[in-house]
Amino acid sequence: MCLEATPPPSPSVTRRGVLAGAAALAGTVAASGTAAAAISSTGAASSTGAASSTGAASSTGAARGERTPAGGDLVIRGGTLLDPATGEVTENAVVVIERGTVRAAGREGAVAVPQGAEILDAHGHWVLPGLVDAHIHLSTAAEARDAVRQGATSARSGSTTFYQDIAVRELARHSPALAPRLTAAGVFVTPDLGDTVLADPDLTPLARLKDGVRSAEALRRVVEVNLARGADVIKTRVNERAGLPEQDPLAQVYSYEQLAEIVAAARRRGKGVLCHSYSEQGCHDAVTAGVRSLEHGAFVGERTLREMRRRGTYFTPTLTAIAGLAESTNPILAERGRTYLPVLKRAVLAAHELGVPLAAGTDSSGGTVRPIGREVELMRAAGLSALDAIRTATTGAARLLGVDRAVGRLARGYAGDAILVPGDPLTDVTLLKHPTRVIRAGIPL
Repeated sequence: MCLEATPPPSPSVTRRGVLAGAAALAGTVAASGTAAAAISSTGAASSTGAASSTGAASSTGAARGERTPAGGDLVIRGGTLLDPATGEVTENAVVVIERGTVRAAGREGAVAVPQGAEILDAHGHWVLPGLVDAHIHLSTAAEARDAVRQGATSARSGSTTFYQDIAVRELARHSPALAPRLTAAGVFVTPDLGDTVLADPDLTPLARLKDGVRSAEALRRVVEVNLARGADVIKTRVNERAGLPEQDPLAQVYSYEQLAEIVAAARRRGKGVLCHSYSEQGCHDAVTAGVRSLEHGAFVGERTLREMRRRGTYFTPTLTAIAGLAESTNPILAERGRTYLPVLKRAVLAAHELGVPLAAGTDSSGGTVRPIGREVELMRAAGLSALDAIRTATTGAARLLGVDRAVGRLARGYAGDAILVPGDPLTDVTLLKHPTRVIRAGIPL
């Protein structure tokens, strides 16, 4: 799957200007929308979006010595609170959010409610932490808004064509109601960059390479340009795409040695690598080369899963994307989806039973944002318990992104991101596909 072509930005957008441009974009969008206008009176992104050493986004403002804007103040009251970390269920719960961060959570009467606080009545609803989409392609402000309003309050980019994800990350910091807290991947490290060579002047020399981005020097160049532009993780591939009928998803495009070169270049700067994969040999080469997470991975075998468990490598199967292939009007893609989906479900269950960490990701791209709740539904259909399926989009995905001390729970010190659903998700996980309400950094959407 992965990444539709997107027109390039104005050539006036330079490496130094990308963060300033994102800030201007955030201000422009905020001024034009009623939800964002409300944000401007309460503050912007919570400092809980700060990164850990495992690959989450670092605060650009903090790096410049600027004060990070706060989120909103809100009390969610009367719902049934689910803590995915422990499985604990608290009825008639109260969650107090101040400046975008949870200050207290517990049963009514055990938590002090600040006088004059804005109250969101959650009676009749279950309250969960905002969900995490660990593989999504966000190239426009509209896609970012759609993702967060469907409950993905945090996300990891699966790459974009012209560094749009880095701008979306900054948009989220200034105006959190407009975008998920995002870990950006920059541009794809792939043999054929196509028009992506225009994403940065330092990439353009690669256009003259007869064999594409394959040499150690070329691979390092793409990684280094990504990191110079502010990418938080590196995205590469080991197989061709499943979503293009003319490509063979089992054909391998990078060797173990080439993948190891990419991983080494990223690790020198403390960054991890996510790897698009399908074939068993490709999956094995990617895992033994040291990638942080395996994406798609339909034909991953037991030997590779055991190696993943040993190394702590994450599996992001993107079941939603493969299920989407089965609904394609293209007969090749439809047959591919019908064939791959049951194989991938079996791989997911085998991974879970072996103790391989799983993360939920939709692989949404091309203007269509699928709800992360659909991925949870498919995890459940693969054989996970409802709670374990929910964990793949909360605590599990948060650990992969390196934000597990800020995201994935509604507990003191965590981000004030939440969703409300009209029933018990432990009985019916499909409720997560259509949240009744989404709260982002203490701001009800």
